[in-house]
Amino acid sequence: MPASRYTVSDVMTHTAVAIGREASYKEIVELMHQWKVSAVPVLEGEGRVVGVVSEADLLPKEEFRRTDPSLPDQLEEASKAGAVLAEELMSSPAITVHPDAPVAEAARIMARKHVKRLPVVNALGMLEGVVSRSDLLKVFLRPDEELEEEIRQSVLTELAPGVNVDFAVQDGVVTLRGPLRDRALVPLLARAIRAVEGVVDVRMELESTIAA
Repeated sequence: MPASRYTVSDVMTHTAVAIGREASYKEIVELMHQWKVSAVPVLEGEGRVVGVVSEADLLPKEEFRRTDPSLPDQLEEASKAGAVLAEELMSSPAITVHPDAPVAEAARIMARKHVKRLPVVNALGMLEGVVSRSDLLKVFLRPDEELEEEIRQSVLTELAPGVNVDFAVQDGVVTLRGPLRDRALVPLLARAIRAVEGVVDVRMELESTIAA
């Protein structure tokens, strides 16, 4: 199965909005509004990421303005209602990703941790950029012709050399047609094609053939 061509560095935003530990609540809100982002990394020193302040970290100030927490799991959120600085508001340690990580890995982290944006850091934890959910969707902007070429070269040539299978790509959906003697190749081909960044779906319209 071919390795993913696209890494986080291919789709991330390299110029990231960030703040220091002493940034005030209002300053953070203003930055998020100005740059239309839902979270900002918190840096110290020469750019090491020590935390992230997200909209979820800011909302308790409004949520608990007139009421006290009624459930045990609300205590941590309520404690942020009185916070005024980034170091009090931030979630730490920050959930981050490396620039050479596959796009699929970043997507899994976002889904598992329920976050919309990830700081991208190098091996020393220094900020290199930010990747968002919308950035990860950029792979689906790849032209059908580009997908066709990659599937032909890195999937069919490697997994099914000599097999004459027709395929077409329309709006990112790959359809394979024609006779296929070795049915064991069907799940392998489907899985390999789905691994190509930008493929929306795979449809198999293959016919079984029996050797004479």
